[in-house]
Amino acid sequence: MTDTARALWYIGAREAQIREENLELPTTGSVRIRATHGAISRGTESLVAEGRVPPSEFERMRAPFMAGRFPFPVKYGYATVGTVELGPSPLLGRTVFALHPHQTAFNLPSDAAVAVPAGIPAHRAILAANMETALNAVWDAGPGPFEQVAVVGAGVVGTLTGFLCRELMSADVTLVDINPARASVAMALGLRFATPDAALTDCSLVFHASASSDGLATALAAAADEATVLELSWYGNTPVSVLLGGAFHSRRLKLVASQVGRVAPSHRPTWTHRRRLEHAIGLLADDRLDIVIESPVLFEELPARLPAILKNGSSILCQRIDYP
Repeated sequence: MTDTARALWYIGAREAQIREENLELPTTGSVRIRATHGAISRGTESLVAEGRVPPSEFERMRAPFMAGRFPFPVKYGYATVGTVELGPSPLLGRTVFALHPHQTAFNLPSDAAVAVPAGIPAHRAILAANMETALNAVWDAGPGPFEQVAVVGAGVVGTLTGFLCRELMSADVTLVDINPARASVAMALGLRFATPDAALTDCSLVFHASASSDGLATALAAAADEATVLELSWYGNTPVSVLLGGAFHSRRLKLVASQVGRVAPSHRPTWTHRRRLEHAIGLLADDRLDIVIESPVLFEELPARLPAILKNGSSILCQRIDYP
């Protein structure tokens, strides 16, 4: 027996289409998930949609259940929430999160479906992958103490990183962004806000998540002597200018990459990827986090709506997808 599903594919630069796919019955140890909500990861998916994944990263940047090959066509994405409609009884009928591309229904190994706790609404669980990235970044930062923290780039990952620094480290956190409208998001989450021209200096820890050379320069300028700047941006094949000829050496600054593909070294001996994702989902219980989720678009509308969602300079944060 087979069923059919509909999936979003990136088929060329700034071109996407919805394709029908056949689904076999799930095998032993697998589940069938019917999608209810999803999310567009604007930073990564904009690079994928434009064909800007460099050849050297074709294998490393594959999403867990991606289909196709870079640059095109690819079925890409990693934020889907749905209901288990076929599978073992402990999961049957449960709301789960999966690192799966945008698709109406799909089969997965049972251990790749992470149950969403009852107190967390399904629509907010779409933030799980972004929250996992933010959590790993906070772990990469180390134990502190960090009194003043700046996060340059108030997109979804930057905002969630600032939120976790406030909640887990009790740090005084300032979000820095060129868009003054982000001030209301910062205020809702108990964070300070500044535009780059008014950004703090002498911060004991700085995160950079704007994916721009100007943002990186702002992050370096905000760091105190011997502080660390944690780079969360992924630039694809875009060249980046880093101003290292000024005070970078004399102030003994550290520029360190943080990437979610591996558990932070501080937690790697005892934390698995699964455990980290489960913990990240548990951190979504705060109702204030809804402020980073945009009004939903319908799955069938995605090919027409994606150019506006992914365009450079868009003010959209987490674009929610609703499935029929």
